[in-house]
Amino acid sequence: MLSLELPDPESDSISTIEFLARLEEAWAVCDRFDLQTEIWRGRILRAVRDREKRGGEGRGTGFLQWLREQEISKTRAYTLIQLAESADGLVGEGLLEEASVNNFSKRAFLETAQADPEVQLMIAEAANEGQEITRKQVRRLSDEFTAATSPLLPEEIRQRTADNLLPPRAVAPLVKELAKLPEGQQEELRRVLREDPELERVKDVTSTARWLSKAAEAGLAVRAFQQGQLDFDKALQEAQRLDALGLLADAVGQAQALESAVLKLHTSWRRLGGLQERLWLESGSSTPHLRELLTALQSLSGSTLRVSLGELAGGKRVRLQLVEESPEQLDPPQFTPDPASGGR
Repeated sequence: MLSLELPDPESDSISTIEFLARLEEAWAVCDRFDLQTEIWRGRILRAVRDREKRGGEGRGTGFLQWLREQEISKTRAYTLIQLAESADGLVGEGLLEEASVNNFSKRAFLETAQADPEVQLMIAEAANEGQEITRKQVRRLSDEFTAATSPLLPEEIRQRTADNLLPPRAVAPLVKELAKLPEGQQEELRRVLREDPELERVKDVTSTARWLSKAAEAGLAVRAFQQGQLDFDKALQEAQRLDALGLLADAVGQAQALESAVLKLHTSWRRLGGLQERLWLESGSSTPHLRELLTALQSLSGSTLRVSLGELAGGKRVRLQLVEESPEQLDPPQFTPDPASGGR
């Protein structure tokens, strides 16, 4: 049984610093205890799942039923199974001694399981020697290894990091963002870093790479960009030249969200119209209140929707007209600034 002695929060004989330090120690003990419990829960869940893989009709339903009975979500179950597999990998491959798992906090263990093999080896050696492993320590080693070895970085950056002129914690995010970009954009950003391998430039390039990848990822999902001969890459270059990548990324993200909302709106609109029609056919003169309700729904199920924005918007309403068009009816979109709305 886990037993901890916590400081008395009402005591005046202990300083705030010491009080918090003792609580952090107790929290770390709970974290390590929780890690062992979570690993074994993952192994149990994996055994239940694997039993269901043996075949037969309804395969997998027993596992889901078991989860419902234990009040465990499917997402949490597979997270625990992944934790157990990480533990088996680190211990099973001989990197980590079974008892050394007790030297990890749960977050530190998960970070180690996701780290590069070289980092895993260094962490495992420290844990096997009895050192307590924290998440901060794992991240520091991971950042140092990434900054010193990643081929995505120019040699100037790797060398300055090795010479302690650049902090690994600032260089590691740069590697992460560069990895998301195509080779052409990577090389252009590396050229910028070779010319100015200073910390501020590293931060600027990291931000630029993040906006480039964010805009490109959202751009692939925006259906409006699939019309005509739009050159998205050149549009990105022009926005970058204007130092407006952040604005473009936000605009593209909002466009993606808007299209998604319209698709959901269209689905709900069609379903509501069908349900209202069926109810109207089922009702009659003997159901005046039901007919009144269905009449009220016409403001949402007809071709013109009127939705109140509520009292916070001064009782204003939004009016939308839904018109379904076939592809041959569509005209190329035109952008005409509205002087009354400042170009919006």
